[in-house]
Amino acid sequence: MKNIIVVSAHPDDETLGAGGTILKHVNNGDHVYWLIVTNVFENQGFSKERVDSRQEEIKQVEKLLGIEKTFFLDYPTMTLSSSSLLKMVPEISEIFGEVKPEIIYCLNRSDAHSDHRVIFDAVMACTKSFRYPFIKKILMYECISETEFAPALAEKLFLPNYFVDITDYIDQKLEIMKVFESEIAEHPFPRSLENIKALAHFRGASVGVKYAESFQLLKYIDK
Repeated sequence: MKNIIVVSAHPDDETLGAGGTILKHVNNGDHVYWLIVTNVFENQGFSKERVDSRQEEIKQVEKLLGIEKTFFLDYPTMTLSSSSLLKMVPEISEIFGEVKPEIIYCLNRSDAHSDHRVIFDAVMACTKSFRYPFIKKILMYECISETEFAPALAEKLFLPNYFVDITDYIDQKLEIMKVFESEIAEHPFPRSLENIKALAHFRGASVGVKYAESFQLLKYIDK
C-alpha cells in the first residue's frame, strides 16, 4: 500500500486530471489524500448558497473518490501570486510531513490559470529528497480548460510520458465530475463530459488502451 497525495488549486482539478487514476489507486488498496489550496468566500462576491454548495460538492467527491483525508489551505481563489509562496510552502511541507506521500500528483507548471502555476512552484519546493526521503514519484497532471490554453511556447508545453489505463474507471470518473455541476457545460465548452471522455479516448489510443489519463513524470526514484 502506498500513500498518495493529489494537489488541487480548485475542487474539480483532481477529477479532471487524475480522477480515474485516484479510483485505481484506491481500488488497489492505496491511501489517497487530497490537498485543496483555494476556497470561495462571500467577501469575494460569492453567494452564501455557492459557498455552501461548494463545500457539499467537496464532501460528495471526497466520498466518491475514496479519499482518506482532505486538507484545506483556504486561500481565496484567483488571488495567488509569488508572494503567496512564503506562507504556502511551510503549510504544504507540514502536510507532506504528516502524509509522507510516496507519489505526488500536482498541477501542470504552465497551466493558463495563475493559481495552478503558483501552487506548482510551492509543491516543488517541498520535494527535495534530503528533506522528504519518502517521495519516490512526482507527476504533473493535465487539467482540461487550463493545460491546453497555456501559451504555445516550447518551454510551456505539457509533454505526456506516463499513462494510466482508466478504462474500468472512465464512467465513474464522468459521474463524479457531474457533482461539479457549475463547472461543466455542453460541447464545445472545454469541460464538457463529451470532451473529458474524448481526451481520455485520445490518450488511451496513444498507448494502446481504450481510455487513459496522461501525466508528465518529473521525478522517479527507484529505491
